[in-house]
Amino acid sequence: MTEIRVYGSYTAVPAEAWDAVVGDGSPFLEHTFLAGLESFGCAVERTGWVARPVTVWEDGELVALAPAWVKLHSMGEFVYDHAWADAAHRAGYDYYPKLVVTAPFSPVTSEKLVVRAGLDVPRYRAALVQGLHAAAREDCHGIHVLFDSESEAGALEGMGGFPRTQFQFWWHNEGYRTFDDFLERFKSKTRNKIRRERREANALRIEAGTRPSEAVLRALHAFYRSTCSQFGPWGRVYMSEDFFVHLGRVWGDRLHAVVAYDGDVPVAGAFNVIKGDRLYGRHWGCTEEHRFLHFEVCYYQAIEYCIEHGLKVFEPGHGGGHKYKRGFRPTTTFSSHWLLAPELHRGLAHYTAAERDHVAERVAELDALCPLRDP
Repeated sequence: MTEIRVYGSYTAVPAEAWDAVVGDGSPFLEHTFLAGLESFGCAVERTGWVARPVTVWEDGELVALAPAWVKLHSMGEFVYDHAWADAAHRAGYDYYPKLVVTAPFSPVTSEKLVVRAGLDVPRYRAALVQGLHAAAREDCHGIHVLFDSESEAGALEGMGGFPRTQFQFWWHNEGYRTFDDFLERFKSKTRNKIRRERREANALRIEAGTRPSEAVLRALHAFYRSTCSQFGPWGRVYMSEDFFVHLGRVWGDRLHAVVAYDGDVPVAGAFNVIKGDRLYGRHWGCTEEHRFLHFEVCYYQAIEYCIEHGLKVFEPGHGGGHKYKRGFRPTTTFSSHWLLAPELHRGLAHYTAAERDHVAERVAELDALCPLRDP
């Protein structure tokens, strides 16, 4: 018998059953990450995130899941809909609360309506959508599936949602043997520029590796706080220092840290996560400004790690228009939306159709500007 269950906490769902469904999927959908955000007070009602995971069970066995949250605002999502909320308000509609399916604070593409490997994906995806609509009808005005895959967005469009697009910059390992091998893809001027940037940044002592110590994790959290402080009310520090330490305990060698030291003092760092053939760049910050240090700590060290360990893709996160100049390709990202007010749904669907055309044009323009030469 198929049963849809909606929970009020991620800690209420058995961790082993949850992770068996996630399988090889995004690390940010794993139980230890989502339940940890709750347990350490990062994604809770006080911060505007109310856990509402939607699950599907077959004969008592968990077979599908959607990491859903009731949101009272749009912070920490990276799919920017503040203008949508304003438009809804002007038209006399409520926009919040809304039901968001995502990994909080993690703009990472993956299937978000996850079905256990080997099972009937269309069937159980439809059950999840049914469960999301049932959960939303309780107190929400829309459903928003953020950073889903292109194929998933297409399937959800066929179920009445409408897709929205943005783009990020990803690095792809095209069989490089060394960092210098990668640099050979650039013209000599760019090669020399990147080498100069690396030399200047490495005037500081830079250490990189997995299994960061508790002291390193606490330093990384200080850098994260420093970055958040630059963005005023938009830069709220959601993730606690204890949560960073928790990830170090449970993920261990899946965490990759890069830290720059001025003498013995850590002054900058980046926090990355490894799973499968991917490296995910998550958080960067510094307490001292040094030229080119951001590029070295965030990008070049991570690229070098990917090459040395055979990882295929480095996703450094949202933003950063300077990335394409350093060999990162523009990559379209997707989200899927239902507004429960029919008129608002139709209006925003029409708007996003034009927006998708603009995004596609911009991605094509940036890809044409990519300085990587054909191998």
